[in-house]
Amino acid sequence: MPRPVTLVLVAGAALLAKRAVRRRIDAAPLWPMPALDEPTSGRGRLATVTRKVLVTGRTEPAEGVVQLRLEGTGLPAWQPGAHVDLVLPSGLVRQYSLCGDPADIDTYTVATRLVEGGRGGSREVHEQLHEGTEIEVRGPRNRFPLVDAPSYVFVAGGIGITPVLPMLRAADRAGADWRLLYCGRGRATMPYLEEIEKLGGSRVTVVAEDESGLPELGFLADTPPETVVYCCGPDGLMDAVAAALPEGVTPRLERFSPAATAGGGPFEVELRRTGRTLTVAADRSVLAAVREAVPGVSYSCEQGFCGTCQQRVLEGEIDHRDELLTDAERSDSMLICVSRCAGERLVLDL
Repeated sequence: MPRPVTLVLVAGAALLAKRAVRRRIDAAPLWPMPALDEPTSGRGRLATVTRKVLVTGRTEPAEGVVQLRLEGTGLPAWQPGAHVDLVLPSGLVRQYSLCGDPADIDTYTVATRLVEGGRGGSREVHEQLHEGTEIEVRGPRNRFPLVDAPSYVFVAGGIGITPVLPMLRAADRAGADWRLLYCGRGRATMPYLEEIEKLGGSRVTVVAEDESGLPELGFLADTPPETVVYCCGPDGLMDAVAAALPEGVTPRLERFSPAATAGGGPFEVELRRTGRTLTVAADRSVLAAVREAVPGVSYSCEQGFCGTCQQRVLEGEIDHRDELLTDAERSDSMLICVSRCAGERLVLDL
Protein backbone atom coordinates (compact mmCIF):
# COMPACT_ATOMS: atom_id res chain seq x y z
CA MET A 1 0.00 0.00 0.00
CA PRO A 2 1.22 3.55 -0.65
CA ARG A 3 2.85 5.22 2.28
CA PRO A 4 1.07 8.19 3.90
CA VAL A 5 3.92 10.49 2.89
CA THR A 6 3.50 9.41 -0.76
CA LEU A 7 -0.25 10.07 -0.61
CA VAL A 8 0.34 13.52 0.80
CA LEU A 9 2.88 14.36 -1.90
CA VAL A 10 0.59 13.14 -4.68
CA ALA A 11 -2.39 15.08 -3.28
CA GLY A 12 -0.27 18.19 -2.92
CA ALA A 13 0.99 17.93 -6.52
CA ALA A 14 -2.57 17.50 -7.79
CA LEU A 15 -3.73 20.57 -5.86
CA LEU A 16 -0.87 22.67 -7.24
CA ALA A 17 -1.63 21.49 -10.79
CA LYS A 18 -5.31 22.34 -10.36
CA ARG A 19 -4.43 25.82 -9.13
CA ALA A 20 -2.02 26.33 -12.03
CA VAL A 21 -4.73 25.35 -14.55
CA ARG A 22 -7.20 27.71 -12.86
CA ARG A 23 -4.71 30.58 -13.05
CA ARG A 24 -4.20 29.96 -16.76
CA ILE A 25 -7.95 29.84 -17.35
CA ASP A 26 -8.48 33.06 -15.41
CA ALA A 27 -5.78 34.78 -17.47
CA ALA A 28 -7.05 33.56 -20.85
CA PRO A 29 -8.42 36.53 -22.87
CA LEU A 30 -11.30 34.46 -24.28
CA TRP A 31 -12.54 33.18 -20.92
CA PRO A 32 -15.44 32.91 -20.29
CA MET A 33 -16.81 32.14 -23.75
CA PRO A 34 -20.36 33.39 -24.49
CA ALA A 35 -21.44 29.88 -25.52
CA LEU A 36 -21.00 28.45 -22.02
CA ASP A 37 -24.17 27.10 -20.41
CA GLU A 38 -23.51 29.09 -17.25
CA PRO A 39 -24.59 32.74 -17.72
CA THR A 40 -21.66 35.03 -18.31
CA SER A 41 -23.02 38.20 -19.85
CA GLY A 42 -22.91 41.00 -17.32
CA ARG A 43 -21.05 38.61 -15.05
CA GLY A 44 -18.03 37.87 -17.19
CA ARG A 45 -14.65 38.40 -15.58
CA LEU A 46 -13.87 41.62 -17.46
CA ALA A 47 -17.40 42.90 -16.85
CA THR A 48 -17.46 42.39 -13.08
CA VAL A 49 -13.84 42.52 -11.93
CA THR A 50 -13.35 45.87 -10.23
CA ARG A 51 -9.98 47.57 -10.60
CA LYS A 52 -8.70 50.61 -8.78
CA VAL A 53 -7.46 53.50 -10.89
CA LEU A 54 -6.06 56.91 -10.00
CA VAL A 55 -7.20 60.15 -11.58
CA THR A 56 -3.89 61.56 -12.82
CA GLY A 57 -5.18 64.19 -15.20
CA ARG A 58 -8.23 66.40 -15.49
CA THR A 59 -8.87 68.81 -18.35
CA GLU A 60 -11.84 70.57 -19.96
CA PRO A 61 -11.81 69.92 -23.72
CA ALA A 62 -15.00 71.98 -24.16
CA GLU A 63 -17.47 74.04 -22.17
CA GLY A 64 -19.27 71.80 -19.70
CA VAL A 65 -17.08 68.78 -20.50
CA VAL A 66 -14.51 67.19 -18.20
CA GLN A 67 -11.89 64.71 -19.41
CA LEU A 68 -10.25 62.34 -16.94
CA ARG A 69 -7.06 60.37 -17.35
CA LEU A 70 -7.25 57.21 -15.25
CA GLU A 71 -4.08 55.26 -14.57
CA GLY A 72 -3.79 51.73 -13.23
CA THR A 73 -1.86 48.51 -13.58
CA GLY A 74 -3.04 45.49 -15.52
CA LEU A 75 -5.82 47.35 -17.30
CA PRO A 76 -7.51 45.13 -19.92
CA ALA A 77 -6.96 46.01 -23.57
CA TRP A 78 -9.75 47.68 -25.50
CA GLN A 79 -10.76 48.58 -29.04
CA PRO A 80 -12.50 51.67 -30.48
CA GLY A 81 -16.12 51.85 -29.41
CA ALA A 82 -15.57 50.31 -25.97
CA HIS A 83 -16.82 51.76 -22.69
CA VAL A 84 -16.09 51.22 -19.01
CA ASP A 85 -18.16 51.40 -15.86
CA LEU A 86 -17.03 54.06 -13.40
CA VAL A 87 -17.92 53.19 -9.82
CA LEU A 88 -18.31 56.67 -8.37
CA PRO A 89 -17.57 57.55 -4.72
CA SER A 90 -21.29 57.54 -3.90
CA GLY A 91 -21.67 54.01 -5.27
CA LEU A 92 -23.38 55.12 -8.47
CA VAL A 93 -22.22 53.24 -11.55
CA ARG A 94 -22.10 55.09 -14.86
CA GLN A 95 -20.87 54.10 -18.30
CA TYR A 96 -18.42 56.25 -20.28
CA SER A 97 -16.82 55.62 -23.67
CA LEU A 98 -13.07 55.27 -23.83
CA CYS A 99 -11.73 58.08 -26.00
CA GLY A 100 -7.96 57.74 -25.56
CA ASP A 101 -5.39 55.56 -27.30
CA PRO A 102 -5.86 51.75 -27.09
CA ALA A 103 -2.08 51.37 -27.33
CA ASP A 104 -1.68 53.10 -23.94
CA ILE A 105 -2.01 49.99 -21.78
CA ASP A 106 -1.82 51.71 -18.40
CA THR A 107 -4.29 54.53 -19.01
CA TYR A 108 -7.99 54.94 -19.72
CA THR A 109 -9.37 58.29 -20.88
CA VAL A 110 -13.03 59.23 -20.51
CA ALA A 111 -14.98 62.44 -20.90
CA THR A 112 -18.41 63.46 -19.70
CA ARG A 113 -20.67 66.46 -20.14
CA LEU A 114 -22.46 67.91 -17.13
CA VAL A 115 -26.15 67.05 -17.53
CA GLU A 116 -28.37 69.47 -15.66
CA GLY A 117 -31.37 67.69 -14.24
CA GLY A 118 -29.85 64.27 -14.89
CA ARG A 119 -29.56 61.36 -12.47
CA GLY A 120 -26.52 62.74 -10.67
CA GLY A 121 -23.65 60.79 -12.20
CA SER A 122 -22.23 63.53 -14.38
CA ARG A 123 -22.42 66.08 -11.56
CA GLU A 124 -20.53 63.75 -9.25
CA VAL A 125 -17.80 63.31 -11.88
CA HIS A 126 -17.52 67.08 -12.37
CA GLU A 127 -17.57 68.00 -8.70
CA GLN A 128 -15.77 65.14 -6.94
CA LEU A 129 -13.27 63.53 -9.31
CA HIS A 130 -10.02 65.48 -9.28
CA GLU A 131 -6.36 64.60 -9.68
CA GLY A 132 -5.32 62.25 -6.89
CA THR A 133 -8.79 60.71 -6.47
CA GLU A 134 -8.87 56.92 -6.47
CA ILE A 135 -11.93 55.27 -7.98
CA GLU A 136 -12.92 51.87 -9.33
CA VAL A 137 -13.65 50.79 -12.90
CA ARG A 138 -15.18 47.69 -14.46
CA GLY A 139 -14.85 46.50 -18.01
CA PRO A 140 -14.23 47.38 -20.72
CA ARG A 141 -17.16 46.19 -22.83
CA ASN A 142 -17.77 46.91 -26.49
CA ARG A 143 -21.30 47.04 -27.92
CA PHE A 144 -20.20 49.48 -30.64
CA PRO A 145 -17.16 47.88 -32.31
CA LEU A 146 -15.42 49.27 -35.37
CA VAL A 147 -15.72 46.65 -38.13
CA ASP A 148 -13.45 46.33 -41.14
CA ALA A 149 -14.83 48.22 -44.13
CA PRO A 150 -13.50 50.04 -47.19
CA SER A 151 -15.29 53.24 -46.23
CA TYR A 152 -17.07 54.81 -43.30
CA VAL A 153 -19.47 57.63 -42.53
CA PHE A 154 -19.41 58.87 -38.95
CA VAL A 155 -22.05 61.15 -37.45
CA ALA A 156 -21.53 62.49 -33.94
CA GLY A 157 -23.56 64.88 -31.86
CA GLY A 158 -21.94 66.70 -28.93
CA ILE A 159 -20.46 64.33 -26.34
CA GLY A 160 -21.32 61.51 -28.77
CA ILE A 161 -17.92 62.17 -30.30
CA THR A 162 -16.22 60.21 -27.49
CA PRO A 163 -16.65 56.67 -28.89
CA VAL A 164 -16.18 57.96 -32.44
CA LEU A 165 -12.83 59.68 -31.87
CA PRO A 166 -10.78 56.46 -31.50
CA MET A 167 -12.58 55.13 -34.59
CA LEU A 168 -11.45 58.12 -36.63
CA ARG A 169 -7.86 57.60 -35.60
CA ALA A 170 -8.04 53.87 -36.39
CA ALA A 171 -9.73 54.39 -39.77
CA ASP A 172 -7.15 57.03 -40.68
CA ARG A 173 -4.23 54.78 -39.73
CA ALA A 174 -5.74 51.97 -41.78
CA GLY A 175 -5.97 54.19 -44.84
CA ALA A 176 -9.75 53.74 -45.11
CA ASP A 177 -11.99 56.26 -46.84
CA TRP A 178 -13.99 58.11 -44.20
CA ARG A 179 -15.92 61.28 -43.53
CA LEU A 180 -17.39 62.78 -40.38
CA LEU A 181 -20.37 65.00 -39.70
CA TYR A 182 -19.84 66.54 -36.27
CA CYS A 183 -22.79 68.48 -34.78
CA GLY A 184 -23.13 70.56 -31.63
CA ARG A 185 -24.86 73.52 -30.07
CA GLY A 186 -21.79 75.68 -30.61
CA ARG A 187 -18.12 75.22 -31.35
CA ALA A 188 -17.16 76.02 -27.77
CA THR A 189 -19.25 73.08 -26.53
CA MET A 190 -17.80 70.51 -28.96
CA PRO A 191 -14.92 68.51 -27.41
CA TYR A 192 -11.84 67.55 -29.45
CA LEU A 193 -12.89 69.82 -32.32
CA GLU A 194 -9.40 71.15 -33.06
CA GLU A 195 -7.84 67.66 -33.10
CA ILE A 196 -10.59 66.32 -35.35
CA GLU A 197 -10.36 69.14 -37.89
CA LYS A 198 -6.60 68.71 -38.02
CA LEU A 199 -6.93 64.94 -38.45
CA GLY A 200 -9.63 64.95 -41.12
CA GLY A 201 -9.32 68.25 -42.96
CA SER A 202 -11.92 68.41 -45.73
CA ARG A 203 -13.34 65.04 -44.68
CA VAL A 204 -14.84 66.69 -41.59
CA THR A 205 -18.03 68.76 -41.72
CA VAL A 206 -18.74 70.75 -38.58
CA VAL A 207 -22.27 72.01 -37.95
CA ALA A 208 -22.64 74.37 -34.99
CA GLU A 209 -26.34 75.07 -34.44
CA ASP A 210 -25.74 78.61 -33.21
CA GLU A 211 -24.10 79.37 -36.57
CA SER A 212 -25.99 77.37 -39.18
CA GLY A 213 -28.91 75.57 -37.56
CA LEU A 214 -29.60 71.87 -37.78
CA PRO A 215 -27.41 69.60 -39.93
CA GLU A 216 -28.37 68.70 -43.48
CA LEU A 217 -28.48 64.92 -43.85
CA GLY A 218 -29.43 64.65 -47.51
CA PHE A 219 -25.97 63.41 -48.45
CA LEU A 220 -26.70 60.14 -46.60
CA ALA A 221 -29.19 59.14 -49.29
CA ASP A 222 -26.25 58.34 -51.58
CA THR A 223 -24.47 56.07 -49.09
CA PRO A 224 -23.33 52.90 -50.92
CA PRO A 225 -24.09 49.49 -49.37
CA GLU A 226 -20.41 48.75 -48.62
CA THR A 227 -20.04 51.89 -46.49
CA VAL A 228 -20.51 51.39 -42.75
CA VAL A 229 -22.33 54.21 -40.95
CA TYR A 230 -21.72 54.95 -37.26
CA CYS A 231 -23.75 57.44 -35.26
CA CYS A 232 -23.67 58.51 -31.63
CA GLY A 233 -25.54 61.43 -30.15
CA PRO A 234 -29.03 62.55 -29.12
CA ASP A 235 -31.90 60.23 -30.01
CA GLY A 236 -33.33 62.76 -32.46
CA LEU A 237 -30.09 62.87 -34.43
CA MET A 238 -29.78 59.09 -34.55
CA ASP A 239 -33.39 58.69 -35.68
CA ALA A 240 -32.86 61.30 -38.41
CA VAL A 241 -29.70 59.54 -39.64
CA ALA A 242 -31.50 56.19 -39.83
CA ALA A 243 -34.36 57.78 -41.78
CA ALA A 244 -32.00 59.52 -44.23
CA LEU A 245 -30.10 56.39 -45.25
CA PRO A 246 -31.12 54.41 -48.34
CA GLU A 247 -32.98 51.13 -47.97
CA GLY A 248 -30.66 48.32 -46.99
CA VAL A 249 -28.15 50.52 -45.15
CA THR A 250 -28.57 50.30 -41.38
CA PRO A 251 -26.55 52.57 -39.11
CA ARG A 252 -24.64 51.31 -36.11
CA LEU A 253 -25.85 53.33 -33.15
CA GLU A 254 -24.57 54.02 -29.64
CA ARG A 255 -27.19 55.42 -27.28
CA PHE A 256 -26.23 57.15 -24.05
CA SER A 257 -29.77 57.54 -22.76
CA PRO A 258 -31.49 54.75 -20.84
CA ALA A 259 -33.43 52.20 -22.83
CA ALA A 260 -37.15 52.77 -22.81
CA THR A 261 -38.84 50.94 -19.95
CA ALA A 262 -42.38 52.01 -20.78
CA GLY A 263 -44.53 50.82 -23.64
CA GLY A 264 -47.38 48.38 -23.83
CA GLY A 265 -49.83 47.76 -21.04
CA PRO A 266 -49.44 46.75 -17.40
CA PHE A 267 -48.61 43.19 -16.45
CA GLU A 268 -48.16 41.02 -13.37
CA VAL A 269 -44.92 39.76 -11.89
CA GLU A 270 -45.00 36.90 -9.41
CA LEU A 271 -42.05 36.63 -7.04
CA ARG A 272 -42.09 32.88 -6.50
CA ARG A 273 -39.83 32.66 -3.42
CA THR A 274 -41.13 35.85 -1.84
CA GLY A 275 -44.73 34.79 -2.34
CA ARG A 276 -45.99 38.09 -3.70
CA THR A 277 -47.58 39.14 -6.98
CA LEU A 278 -46.99 42.69 -8.19
CA THR A 279 -48.56 44.83 -10.88
CA VAL A 280 -46.08 46.67 -13.12
CA ALA A 281 -47.68 49.77 -14.60
CA ALA A 282 -46.98 50.76 -18.19
CA ASP A 283 -44.82 53.67 -17.07
CA ARG A 284 -42.76 51.77 -14.47
CA SER A 285 -39.89 49.31 -14.68
CA VAL A 286 -39.98 45.81 -13.24
CA LEU A 287 -37.08 46.84 -11.03
CA ALA A 288 -39.03 49.72 -9.51
CA ALA A 289 -41.96 47.45 -8.69
CA VAL A 290 -39.77 44.65 -7.33
CA ARG A 291 -37.80 47.00 -5.07
CA GLU A 292 -40.99 47.82 -3.15
CA ALA A 293 -41.33 44.14 -2.23
CA VAL A 294 -37.63 43.24 -2.09
CA PRO A 295 -35.72 46.40 -1.09
CA GLY A 296 -32.36 44.61 -1.15
CA VAL A 297 -32.54 43.43 -4.75
CA SER A 298 -29.27 44.12 -6.58
CA TYR A 299 -29.15 46.83 -9.25
CA SER A 300 -26.79 49.53 -10.45
CA CYS A 301 -26.88 51.32 -13.80
CA GLU A 302 -30.67 51.11 -14.44
CA GLN A 303 -29.92 51.25 -18.17
CA GLY A 304 -29.47 47.61 -19.13
CA PHE A 305 -25.69 47.94 -19.38
CA CYS A 306 -24.11 46.43 -16.29
CA GLY A 307 -26.09 43.21 -15.75
CA THR A 308 -26.31 43.61 -11.96
CA CYS A 309 -30.11 43.20 -11.88
CA GLN A 310 -30.20 40.02 -13.97
CA GLN A 311 -32.90 37.69 -12.64
CA ARG A 312 -33.98 34.17 -13.57
CA VAL A 313 -37.42 33.91 -15.21
CA LEU A 314 -39.41 30.76 -14.36
CA GLU A 315 -42.49 31.46 -16.49
CA GLY A 316 -43.68 33.99 -19.03
CA GLU A 317 -42.56 35.59 -22.28
CA ILE A 318 -39.84 38.24 -21.96
CA ASP A 319 -39.65 41.48 -23.93
CA HIS A 320 -35.87 41.94 -23.88
CA ARG A 321 -34.76 45.58 -24.14
CA ASP A 322 -31.10 45.27 -23.18
CA GLU A 323 -28.10 44.84 -25.44
CA LEU A 324 -26.08 42.76 -22.99
CA LEU A 325 -27.43 39.26 -22.51
CA THR A 326 -26.43 36.37 -24.75
CA ASP A 327 -29.04 34.32 -26.62
CA ALA A 328 -28.59 31.50 -24.11
CA GLU A 329 -29.24 33.84 -21.17
CA ARG A 330 -32.27 35.40 -22.83
CA SER A 331 -34.04 32.04 -22.80
CA ASP A 332 -34.50 32.09 -19.02
CA SER A 333 -33.37 35.42 -17.57
CA MET A 334 -33.84 39.16 -17.96
CA LEU A 335 -32.49 42.50 -16.82
CA ILE A 336 -35.37 43.82 -14.78
CA CYS A 337 -34.25 47.45 -15.00
CA VAL A 338 -35.23 47.74 -18.69
CA SER A 339 -36.83 44.53 -19.99
CA ARG A 340 -40.53 43.82 -19.67
CA CYS A 341 -43.18 41.18 -20.21
CA ALA A 342 -44.35 40.41 -23.74
CA GLY A 343 -47.57 38.93 -22.35
CA GLU A 344 -49.58 39.40 -19.19
CA ARG A 345 -47.50 37.64 -16.53
CA LEU A 346 -43.92 36.83 -15.54
CA VAL A 347 -42.70 34.61 -12.72
CA LEU A 348 -39.29 35.50 -11.28
CA ASP A 349 -37.10 33.34 -9.08
CA LEU A 350 -37.14 35.93 -6.33
